[in-house]
Amino acid sequence: MTEINGKIVSAALKDKIAQEVKENGYTPGLAVIIVGDDPASRVYVNNKKKACAYCGFYSEEYALAADTTQQELIALVEKLNQDDRIDGILCQLPLPAHLDEKAVIEAISPAKDVDAFCEADVGKVMIGNYTFSPCTPAGVMELLQYYNIDVSGKNAVVIGRSNIVGKPMAMLLLHADATVTLCHSKTKNLKEICRSADILVSAVGKIDAVTADMVKDGAVVIDVGINRNAQGKLQGDVDFESVKQKASYITPVPGGVGPMTIAVLMQNTLTAYKANKKIK
Repeated sequence: MTEINGKIVSAALKDKIAQEVKENGYTPGLAVIIVGDDPASRVYVNNKKKACAYCGFYSEEYALAADTTQQELIALVEKLNQDDRIDGILCQLPLPAHLDEKAVIEAISPAKDVDAFCEADVGKVMIGNYTFSPCTPAGVMELLQYYNIDVSGKNAVVIGRSNIVGKPMAMLLLHADATVTLCHSKTKNLKEICRSADILVSAVGKIDAVTADMVKDGAVVIDVGINRNAQGKLQGDVDFESVKQKASYITPVPGGVGPMTIAVLMQNTLTAYKANKKIK
């Protein structure tokens, strides 16, 4: 069993980005918007700022009060759409309940949608002609590539059908020539379907959603879940200790997929910068 180390892979990707930026004198710009004071969101935003500094990017943070109106938030997004220093705009989710997340995402210019959340970018992922990779699923694909795990012709099972992870994950695996089954809360015979997987990706957000009896011997198990257990510690969807006895490769939580999401965000911001500046 090999434990997949997302910290090493993300550091390699960020080093590559930092080198390209430094050698060419690039200044990609990322604006991050955070509304309210959700502690998890604050951690994510701080990590994104650190990654920007490491890669040599220009970054701006807009920390807005929890009672910010929809109109104020959209006005800020529209202002950033017009700002030439800003190549990528990221609005940290979730937003407070009174705000319309979908409307905010759609207000971001597709040329600056470095999260690949807007409908235009999601559609491009579907047909395989995309500029920005969805950050978490693309991070998973980077891990598989780094560890020379061939996806072509393999049975891949994705549990979870969210627009942010599950659906785009299935699409990226399909584009890499895997045979993909997308499972969800209404799936019958989930255990049997999972046991057929050469590559099993869990993006459910539930502790112990994947147990050893659901995993085929030698399967590659990718845990995208981030949950807090009763002790307040981070834990994934996969029962790590039992599943690692059967898996050929497995990602831990933390330290697996998580670091990759921010590394791919940096990659997308560099891609946006080059597109905006017409750099080939």
